[in-house]
This record gives sequence, structure tokens and C-alpha cells, in this order.
Amino acid sequence: MGIILNDGLIAGMNVIGVRFKNNEVYVPEVLIAARAMHAGMAVIKPLIANSGVREKGVVVVGTVKGDLHDIGKNLLGMMLEGAGYRVIDIGVDNAPEKFLKAVQEHNPQIVGMSALLTTTMGQMKATIEQLGPHKDNVKVMVGGAPVTQKFADEIGADAYAPDAATAVELANQLLVS
Repeated sequence: MGIILNDGLIAGMNVIGVRFKNNEVYVPEVLIAARAMHAGMAVIKPLIANSGVREKGVVVVGTVKGDLHDIGKNLLGMMLEGAGYRVIDIGVDNAPEKFLKAVQEHNPQIVGMSALLTTTMGQMKATIEQLGPHKDNVKVMVGGAPVTQKFADEIGADAYAPDAATAVELANQLLVS
């Protein structure tokens, strides 16, 4: 199972991630590849559970309160799964308390927050504040069209990802540090 997962599905998504980052493929192609990866994962998931293959980590992803956009979040979730992470997708329009509850329930290493609207970006800061003492045990990554590295630094996020491919690279780095 490890060969199918690592050398097949994950390797394929890694290639797509690099090509997406280099503007050689676009969102529709990434979504097609991610759907293919999901179909493959559906077949091998029961077998992996019994084979001892370890996941890289757990990531909670969600769109912040007031924001109903989910294409970027969904793409991120698929790419993280393709890279070997267990993804807990809490959906869209999430209050800071919902992120906190997900952290308490799933004990992730990373929380990924997305915002597409400038009016909802403040919810990212509110969520980081809501995490309180849990912030010591979880890394927070933010992204979305209006989000910048400067904003991420201002709100105390651990990482900023301008796109899903970069987010996967950052997730790998965050778990090492």
C-alpha cells in the first residue's frame, strides 16, 4: 500500500503541485488530479488502515466566519490529503469557537484558515486569539486572495500560503520545525 500511496498518488499530486505553482497547469487540472487521487484513496483507504502506513499529521481546514467561499479550501484539503495528511474539513462560515472546538476534538498539528473577502480577514485574528493556550500545540496557516504575508505576521499566524501547493510545502516544513 505504501508504494501505491507514496509513489503513485502522492507523487502524482506533488507533480501537479509543482506544475500549478509554475503556472503550467491551472485550477481545473488540479481539481481533476485531486478527484482522481480521491478516487484512488477511496479504494486503498481501507487497506492502508490495516497496513500500518502512517499519516504525516492532522490538519483542520476551514473558511472563517462570514465567508462562504470554499474552492481554495477544498483544493487545499485535497492536496494535503494527496500529500499524506489527514484533513478535518470544518466547512465554511466558521466562528473562532468552531475552530477551537475542532482543535480540542482532533488535536491537529496545523490549522488552516481561508478568507476570500477582505471583510472576513479579521476573523483570522479572532480565531488565533480564541485558540489561546492551544496555540502552543498547533501551527496556524492562513491564506486566501486578500491575505498577505504582512497580514499573517500582524495577526500572529505561523505561516502564510499564497496557494495550495505552497501550503503543502509549508505544512511539511511546519511539522519539522
